[in-house]
Amino acid sequence: MRRAVMFCVAFLLVCNVVGGCGSEVARPPQAPPVVQVTPAFDTKHARTEHGLEVKALGGALTQVLVYVDGEPVPGRLDDSRTTWHTDWTLKPAAEYTVTATATREGAPATVAMGRLRTRAAARTFQVAATAPLPGETVGAGMPILVDFDTPIENKAAVERALEVTAHTPVEGAWRWITDTRVVYRTRRFWTPRQEVTVTAHLAGVRGGAGLYGAADSTFSFTVGRRQTSAIDTRTHRMVVERDGHVVRRMAISAGMATTTEYTTTSGVHLTMDKGNPVRMISPGREEGDPGFYDLLIDHAVRISNSGEYVHAKDNVWAQGRSNVSHGCVNARPDQAAWFYASSLRGDPVTITGTDRVLEWDNGWGFWQLPWLKWRQGSALPETDAAGDGVPQR
Repeated sequence: MRRAVMFCVAFLLVCNVVGGCGSEVARPPQAPPVVQVTPAFDTKHARTEHGLEVKALGGALTQVLVYVDGEPVPGRLDDSRTTWHTDWTLKPAAEYTVTATATREGAPATVAMGRLRTRAAARTFQVAATAPLPGETVGAGMPILVDFDTPIENKAAVERALEVTAHTPVEGAWRWITDTRVVYRTRRFWTPRQEVTVTAHLAGVRGGAGLYGAADSTFSFTVGRRQTSAIDTRTHRMVVERDGHVVRRMAISAGMATTTEYTTTSGVHLTMDKGNPVRMISPGREEGDPGFYDLLIDHAVRISNSGEYVHAKDNVWAQGRSNVSHGCVNARPDQAAWFYASSLRGDPVTITGTDRVLEWDNGWGFWQLPWLKWRQGSALPETDAAGDGVPQR
């Protein structure tokens, strides 16, 4: 009996020495995760076009805070929660502060804090003009035109930086018209009565050799009621619909079609601007030449760049009966005044019945191009062309 007790005591001593019989062996402590920031902290001349990236090596990111000029910098975390990247490029000649936290089970958290500065741009570009104007209310066919103050070489990078957001989701694409102008057109007319915001995330975008965006730019506009007009030059009639209901029928007279110049163009036009009055002078003719005219025309709504308007004219003998104009569409003065007052820029005006087709680049004739053809003018790969905004990666 005494020997049995001594054996049990000895057994317990052995168990205590080795850490306990039947219990888990204590795990060695885990190494904390490593946070890697690119460009690195304390960089003085970081490139702007690649943005900023934060990675967690051996763990996951739980928080990333990046600021510039006191404002938070937007970014996104990947599905693995190991990589965070800014949504857009970085501002030139700006200081960025970064605070990133990474964790790993069984290890202390790692908090990395630091700052870096981007290089200054030798040459810069920016948005010079837009249509619509900020705060403008427009028609359902309105395109978005963005003009830059410098020719753009790297069109894909600039196009990726252009973001269009609408209350009602929309499919649209940008098309480069010139080296300084890019135009956004929706696949179908805008849904009426909604706000649209356009943001050009240009700061730090490389637009060409040594050329970088100077600053971001944003503006909003409103799509108003949906008003469309249909003009048949053969029946000499114009029908105006608003939100799907006919609101006015008008007798009109169109181009006399004795020359190409005097032939009204057929196709989908957009109202571009208006004036009361507008001075109209016969193109390519001087005073005394046959066909010369120099007139002030009331309540004129422009629908192309080739001199076409819907305007007032007191020739009711022709309206509804024959085409006698120099290419414009004219209506009775009181009806033209009504159309003038009710028109917004971007209202579609579809004309049929002539053998002269509106060119897609005549004014805002962009709806003349089929959708797939329109998208071919994008600088982005086909899979990106319909995107409202592609992060700058």
